[in-house]
Amino acid sequence: MKLTFLGAAHEVTGSCTLLEACGKNILIDCGMEQGADIYENCDIPVPPSAIDAILLTHAHIDHSGKLPAMVAQGYKGPIYSTEATRRLCSIMLRDSAHIQEFEAQWRNRKAQRAGQPAYVPLYTMQDAETTLSQFLAWPYDTVVDVAPGIQIRFIDAGHLLGSSSIHITITEDGQTRTLLFSGDLGNKDRPLIRDPQLPPDADYVVIESTYGDRIHGPRPDYVSQLTAILQDTLDRGGNLVIPSFAIGRTQELLYLLRIIKERKLLRGHDDLTVYVDSPLAVEATRIYSAGLTDYYDQETLDLLAQGIDPINFPGLHLSVTADQSKLINMDRFPKVILSASGMCEAGRIRHHLKHNLWRADSTILFVGYQSQGTVGRKLLEGATSVKLFGEEISVKAKIATLEGISGHADRDMLTDWLSSMTKKPQRVFVNHGDDEVCDHFAAHVEQALGCQAVAPYSADQYDLITGQCTAKGVIVKVTKVSDGRRRANTIFEKLLAAGKRLLSVIDQCKGLSNKELSRFTDQIEALCDKYSRK
Repeated sequence: MKLTFLGAAHEVTGSCTLLEACGKNILIDCGMEQGADIYENCDIPVPPSAIDAILLTHAHIDHSGKLPAMVAQGYKGPIYSTEATRRLCSIMLRDSAHIQEFEAQWRNRKAQRAGQPAYVPLYTMQDAETTLSQFLAWPYDTVVDVAPGIQIRFIDAGHLLGSSSIHITITEDGQTRTLLFSGDLGNKDRPLIRDPQLPPDADYVVIESTYGDRIHGPRPDYVSQLTAILQDTLDRGGNLVIPSFAIGRTQELLYLLRIIKERKLLRGHDDLTVYVDSPLAVEATRIYSAGLTDYYDQETLDLLAQGIDPINFPGLHLSVTADQSKLINMDRFPKVILSASGMCEAGRIRHHLKHNLWRADSTILFVGYQSQGTVGRKLLEGATSVKLFGEEISVKAKIATLEGISGHADRDMLTDWLSSMTKKPQRVFVNHGDDEVCDHFAAHVEQALGCQAVAPYSADQYDLITGQCTAKGVIVKVTKVSDGRRRANTIFEKLLAAGKRLLSVIDQCKGLSNKELSRFTDQIEALCDKYSRK
């Protein structure tokens, strides 16, 4: 029995761990790295065709995003998850494949002109479709035989619809060991979904530490906060624009907005209109409304029993097409606009910012973490203008935040979850946290609970019979670059992103008149002539 840590080791994203037991190779999560990369991760030490099963904690791309790449490289086995996770992956993996294919198209146009080899996408839409056919969905608290001697059970992690901790029981050569992967553990008292389920005992625990050095504090009154921001904005005649992550956060906000409308908390604005303008968020919202009662909290179940849809209400409009999106900003009536991406780096939210940032009567409300260097972070830090679509937009709108809304458990919640076990684990492995946070939380676990805890690096391997580390990975930090080079890289990455967006816009131009298409073509050709180095 061996456990090898591959991804999310001293980093927050790219979750992936290899379990070798009973002659089988089993992956727990297969996520994509997102954002800044701190350490170089080792490759999976066996080929995809030699993996026997994959266990998936939840649908977020940093846990599921490389599944189609595994399939493209020869993985043919089952992917175990809950039903809600399977359904959310059906839209998230297709969306990710679409992005991969679009990037390949853009790169290959450039490579062809330069006489360079063709760029092969990480995976295609067909790979995503094949991946989805390999899912096997199971309810919470059901014992599943993955292989002779290996059983698993999904436990509600309270992070996202269908999110799970995974309890694994292994019996090999007369020895039995239990292993518990926390997955991403959720915050408490959130809309729609239940609090994290208390964990069963386990010999070894792998626990996330996203907020392993922070305390959220008392739970704020989200409804009162949002009502006050709405009342102020609508009274001024402006729009409330909310950059929101498409899956999870958007649906939570719809839940809060339904309460505000149902209780008539807004004075003089009973006819409030709310737009969800993101195809991915629209699909996710439909999944949330699709009767997945096994995953809802009691409050949501009570609403459903009364015939009330918890995230639907009069005045809600779901915008899918580009034309529907454009019409939102043609309507001058005050409204709420929920759109992706959550950090304002891509997607339709940038159009809504362009139309609202310069308006002193509008408000931009942030409801999630904003990474350094993103448009969202710049706005939160007081930027007086930002550049969107090559145009400098003055910031006159109010910039606000919804305090305390988080999808992750904090340090004390993580500690309480561990301490609820009836016996101490033999060892706790800490991952899925920033570099120093992993070490900080491991030290906290040892001090608070009196059990051994360690934060492994990529390629660190542990024997689950003895509990000892049997191999250490080579710690390789991603090469640092100068500030000037970093800025140049960031600017060039933005240019690449703009190129990808241009392809998307071109794809949406089918059906325009010949005159419009000709004018757009001339504009693109003029830009190419201006900046071409050949």
